[in-house]
Amino acid sequence: MKKNIMLVPALVVGLLGSAAAQNLKPITQEKATRLVKTLSADDMQGRASFTPGGEKAADFIASEFKKSKLKPLPGADNFKQTFKVYRLTPSETEVQVNGEKVAPENVFAITNYKQLEWEPNNERRIIPVGENENGRDALMHVFRMEEDAIVLVHPKHAATFANYQRYMRRGNLVKETGKGTSKVFILTDKQHIQDYEIEVENKVEDLSLTNVAGMIEGKRKDEYVVFSGHYDHIGTHKAIDGDTIANGADDDASGVTAMMLLADFYKKQRKPERTILFVAFAAEEIGGYGSRHFSEQLNPDQIMAMFNIEMVGKPSKFGQNSAYITGFEKSNLGELMQKRLQGTGYSIHPDPYPSQNLFYRSDNATLARLGVPAHTISSVQIDQDKTYHTVNDEFEMLDMAHLTSMIKGIALGSYDVVFGKETPTRLDKTQVQ
Repeated sequence: MKKNIMLVPALVVGLLGSAAAQNLKPITQEKATRLVKTLSADDMQGRASFTPGGEKAADFIASEFKKSKLKPLPGADNFKQTFKVYRLTPSETEVQVNGEKVAPENVFAITNYKQLEWEPNNERRIIPVGENENGRDALMHVFRMEEDAIVLVHPKHAATFANYQRYMRRGNLVKETGKGTSKVFILTDKQHIQDYEIEVENKVEDLSLTNVAGMIEGKRKDEYVVFSGHYDHIGTHKAIDGDTIANGADDDASGVTAMMLLADFYKKQRKPERTILFVAFAAEEIGGYGSRHFSEQLNPDQIMAMFNIEMVGKPSKFGQNSAYITGFEKSNLGELMQKRLQGTGYSIHPDPYPSQNLFYRSDNATLARLGVPAHTISSVQIDQDKTYHTVNDEFEMLDMAHLTSMIKGIALGSYDVVFGKETPTRLDKTQVQ
């Protein structure tokens, strides 16, 4: 594969003083290359969740944390934060409406229960999705509802119905079983039903996932700054020229590489004011389960900021030494980074792709919903990138000079927050989906 290499001018760091400039030297292209090449190598098998390749990646990251002399998180005796999830796969679904059996291809359910047995109940909502509604928007609204429901989907929305049905039949991952609300979707031209009998049975599998997390203890032990990236990818994918391994070099070996080198960078500084947490999340690609588990282990009010890093291996649309931050307007973290980077030759911009909804598509979203100024730093031109979620997302497609300068820019831009000189504004939880 042809290499896509571009020369990137060095960052101007003289304004930050000789000590800070000197300490950027540990962030080298050679180190970045070793890390990202290892994580995106074929022997990692695309780092899919629940695979030996994913476990191998977690082991490698833990070994790098040990080399950097990080400490495990409070209460832990190692860097691995392992937790259980459950996969519920439909094994039997039988539905009768008004005395007539509904064909299996016209039904699917979303539930955290092993079994459902429903008969008419006045407290259970029946929701029609009419032919003149936007089917996708209507179904998404129902998914978010915190109540049991039977959803009658008009046949006009058969294609949307089939897409969701196909997804749910692959199995639904949940953190707990036997809790929460359930919804049964029926493809029908009926808008009202008087009588029904619904039986759903799921096969339940116990599975394990692992975050990798380390820390540098600061003077303020109860104030945290998080640097993160997700180490999982999608495993294998549609073959191109016989290649089936989706290596995930940019998504997100590049971000995890940045996070690990930032750990090494900050370990070589004086003791920080705030405690710094470095986290490689599991399972971002299948629902963000790693970041959700991580968020439950800490008091979110004690997390001052989260710098989540995703897809930083290629130059942004703003030119060399530039990146963007998702949800820029939701806190002033981006403005604080801009202020710190002024005169360095590096720049941070608002997300130029608002229609892509990137703020909610990465691991920052979980903590953002809890009020943490949690944002993702990225540089990928997502509207043009042709390697995203393909087997061509390989090391050879990365611009290593750019990736290295990105890591230096994040180190500089985060410095004042880590050392307590600046504190970002909290997010308004009512304004976060």
